[in-house]
Amino acid sequence: MITKFESLKNSVASLFYLFFPQLCYSCEKNSIFNKEIFCVSCQYHLPESDYHHYDENNFTRRFWGRVNIKSGAALYLFRKGGSVQHIIHQFKYNGKTEIGLKLGEYYGGLLSKSTRFNTIDAIIPVPLHPKKQMWRGYNQSEIFAQGLSQSMNKPVLNVLERRVFTDTQTKKETLERHENMEEIFQIKKNSLKQYHKHILLVDDVMTTGATLESCARVLIENGYEVSLATMAIAIS
Repeated sequence: MITKFESLKNSVASLFYLFFPQLCYSCEKNSIFNKEIFCVSCQYHLPESDYHHYDENNFTRRFWGRVNIKSGAALYLFRKGGSVQHIIHQFKYNGKTEIGLKLGEYYGGLLSKSTRFNTIDAIIPVPLHPKKQMWRGYNQSEIFAQGLSQSMNKPVLNVLERRVFTDTQTKKETLERHENMEEIFQIKKNSLKQYHKHILLVDDVMTTGATLESCARVLIENGYEVSLATMAIAIS
């Protein structure tokens, strides 16, 4: 039951959005209301994937012969210069953390209905090195994980740590990325319980998969089943 206070708060919020409309985080032209982050047009046109419906997809195929994951999926298809890249940059570099939280909530609802992801026991974000997190102010993968957690009703466990500081991977070639990510992650001592059997490992964007592969290998070597989920997957 909605209380009088909540009703008043909703009314005030509605008036605020009426006189001071917020712009869509994607097109930055159309107004958005009711705590949405995208306008109706952008919601319709953003390139969502359907990977969570299939065991074999473009996401999971990138890990064949590399690491034995259980399932893998991404919410959006990321093309250079496209709308998804703009959204990710807003979230990752411009402090728009509400984007990651909202997209996590939305995608968590989809994953919860998938037989490939409804046995998840816990969600683990890919960690940043402490220096990089201090500089950025937050871990974008953790924000996305928190959104997933709200819809999937599973705990977020910050149990992985990055032992080595690495430069940004964005401009590195595929082989260099893999070499750069070898053996730089580890599980924090006594932090992950054995009853967390099926782990959902999450990151913001999957490009070559080097970071996810390195993290997943550590978890698998310690006896856990690992599925992967990202906000987006880079495609040509």
